[in-house]
Amino acid sequence: MLSFIIYLAGIWTYHIAQSQSVQKAFIYAYIPILLLLPEYFQAITPGLPDPTFSQASSAGLFAVFIMKGSPGYRFSNTDIVVGVFALSVAISQYLALGYADAQNLMFNQLTSVFFPYIFAKSLIEPFNLRYDFAKTLVLCLCVVFIGNLYENKMGINLWQMLLARFFPGQGSGWVTTFRFGLARASGPYGHCLVDGIMMAVGYRFQRWLQWSEAWPVKIKQLDWVPWFSPSQIFSLMIFGGVISTLGKGQWLAGIVGAAVVIIGRFKNRSLALSVVLTVMIVVGVPALIGFLDYASVGRANALDANQETACYRYELIELYMDIAAQHMWFGWGLMNFPDVPGAESIDNNFLLVYLNHGLIAVSILLGIIFVMMVRLIRHGMSQPFAEPKGSSLAFTLAAIYLMYFIATATVAMMYQSGTMFFIIIGLSDAYLMSSNSDINPSGSKNQVIIDTRKFKFRRVI
Repeated sequence: MLSFIIYLAGIWTYHIAQSQSVQKAFIYAYIPILLLLPEYFQAITPGLPDPTFSQASSAGLFAVFIMKGSPGYRFSNTDIVVGVFALSVAISQYLALGYADAQNLMFNQLTSVFFPYIFAKSLIEPFNLRYDFAKTLVLCLCVVFIGNLYENKMGINLWQMLLARFFPGQGSGWVTTFRFGLARASGPYGHCLVDGIMMAVGYRFQRWLQWSEAWPVKIKQLDWVPWFSPSQIFSLMIFGGVISTLGKGQWLAGIVGAAVVIIGRFKNRSLALSVVLTVMIVVGVPALIGFLDYASVGRANALDANQETACYRYELIELYMDIAAQHMWFGWGLMNFPDVPGAESIDNNFLLVYLNHGLIAVSILLGIIFVMMVRLIRHGMSQPFAEPKGSSLAFTLAAIYLMYFIATATVAMMYQSGTMFFIIIGLSDAYLMSSNSDINPSGSKNQVIIDTRKFKFRRVI
């Protein structure tokens, strides 16, 4: 019964949505609940799905969203794509294990995939709340960073220590791991690599806020910090959050994603795009070939722990592709595929989705990443140069998709990182539908003033 405290998240979000607005409930209730409370705790409810904190919040918010006439919602083809993905996952579980086992996954796909996508699409861009959304995300991740420092130092997860008493028998499988003699922080996200993904996303949003000059020059609560502006402090905290997870895959994803953002910071974006693509090809192709040579020697021949990890991830593809092909279209069902001895952990989200839910689901997932990335870059290239420099949301969102692709090739897209992915899709879709140019924090659109006069002098009378 103690686990029923989860339902307080749904009640609170419902109350804010009814008494204030659905938009405020999404940004100031749902997003903090999603980012600050673990998803591995559930309210065990006989005969009903077992919601997490964010799922209870999502259900409460969706009820009011529908009652108030779906404010801000506009249909697009992306709705169908996301809907088909969620449906294919639910069908896969039903075909593999029957309805009794599938009901929780069906509920999960609604409350952690489809509803958040609809919320982000309907309640951010249509109401000019992109800065409010990003600021809430950044502030929540700054709180997580403080908890991460405790975990780095003490080797104890703060969220488990405070909340596990309400959920006996839950979450104990997530343990703190170590690298370089330090504990790898996982925050409220279960795994340090998932924490790394969340922090990398937060860092990109924070840098966009910083370049957009969205934060005030001074914040009373931060006046005591010398030398740094609030915006710089938040950037340093989120960057510290990325480092605190000690996840090399996420660090690599952040570095490569930054290359996309660089394009939007140059006035000659065509030249910048050409340079970035050239560097990626010139550096990336030899690096990929070198990595394949490095990782294909087999774990038995690895020279150190790093090479052994790379070999393991390389071997996963060889070991599991034939198993995945046996249930090609809808997969084996969630974690129902046969284990290969010595390779029980599937450290590749795309392989895991293929095994769990089949070719349809993994194809849609990859399609969303690359199609959205191309659409956003094309949109950003077609717009006037955004002032202040770096304030184009298009290149920031495109970078996040590239980061997700690289980072989730080394870890499952689970818990909050999966929900955040679909929130990014919803935000991106609404941005592409409604935004002809970027909007600065004051609400006015960036404009490029073109001097149409043929001659550069004026007649003075």
